[in-house]
Amino acid sequence: MYSQSKFCIILGLLATMACSCMTTTDTSLNLTLKWEKLPPIPDPSGFGSPFAGVLNDKLIVAGGANFPDAPPWEGGKKLWHDSIFILSEPTGKWKKSGTLPRPMGYGVSVTTPRGIVCIGGSDAVQHYRDVFLLEMIGDEVRSKPLASLPRPLSYSSGALLGNVIYVAGGTEEATATNTLNNFWALDLSEVKPVWREIEPCPGPSRMLGVAAAIDGAFYFGGGSSLTGDAAGKPVRKYLTDMYRYQPGAGWKRVADLPRPAVGSAFPAPSIGKSTFLVLSGDDGTKLGFQPPSAHPGFAKDILAYNSKTDSWKSIGEVPLTQVTVPAVHWRGRYVLPNGEIRPGVRTPDVWSFRASE
Repeated sequence: MYSQSKFCIILGLLATMACSCMTTTDTSLNLTLKWEKLPPIPDPSGFGSPFAGVLNDKLIVAGGANFPDAPPWEGGKKLWHDSIFILSEPTGKWKKSGTLPRPMGYGVSVTTPRGIVCIGGSDAVQHYRDVFLLEMIGDEVRSKPLASLPRPLSYSSGALLGNVIYVAGGTEEATATNTLNNFWALDLSEVKPVWREIEPCPGPSRMLGVAAAIDGAFYFGGGSSLTGDAAGKPVRKYLTDMYRYQPGAGWKRVADLPRPAVGSAFPAPSIGKSTFLVLSGDDGTKLGFQPPSAHPGFAKDILAYNSKTDSWKSIGEVPLTQVTVPAVHWRGRYVLPNGEIRPGVRTPDVWSFRASE
């Protein structure tokens, strides 16, 4: 079993051997993804499930969790963080700027005209109802509280559709053996936005699901549900069902995912008006892999959903299997800052891609 230092050295060697630019092409969709590495976050471990977005044309990454001293199978302790990092240019250097209200991760973050809305999340003790707005004041990122969620929430999914943020799924507490069947909306066009509880998704409750906003609708599915085993420990059930919510028309089931996807990049990147992408995600095929130090990573394939044909296509592979990672649209590209690349292991790497049709 690797020590943390040896493990990091091996990861570093692999990173230097890897190409920093690659292209994925699918002729049936006329879709090409050109991948490129951006400067890594200045933390040796990187962060799982940070908040992220864009402020004043700058890329912002904040919070998240990692195992800085040793991996969990060697007794390493998981730590949550509150640091905020700013990248002003794709070839620039990350700078620290302020902190979150508390160390947090595993929430939903959405870039809006008002700023970056950060929703829910957790730390080592509990899940939170907190919702706050990140704004740029001068050269520093500051937070401002917004209306709280109806219930504490982490491991949820969400996306911005027009002026409305939709949030679905997740868990209410760290020891949960069940997932929430919730669906909440925050209309940012209101003078004082408050969360509304609306008709939930008709499928099973779930966490870490796929969420996307395209073609005038919110899409939600995949992820996993939870039950408790005989010892009261949570057990995942991997899901592939997918649903579409249209304001005024409600929910409708659409084509199932070709495979499970838990914790894929969120919100799912949209390409054009009618396509979104599922990048990596845990498909459950390597659950309980031994030894954990040799885990090969999560699903590598990229799945593209088209709302016009209600169909899925596989369009190649990701360069690195990043899960529990935000997908941020910035300067004509989508950016995946850090994330978990195998159970218990994060990466400081920041990958991005440009899509062309």
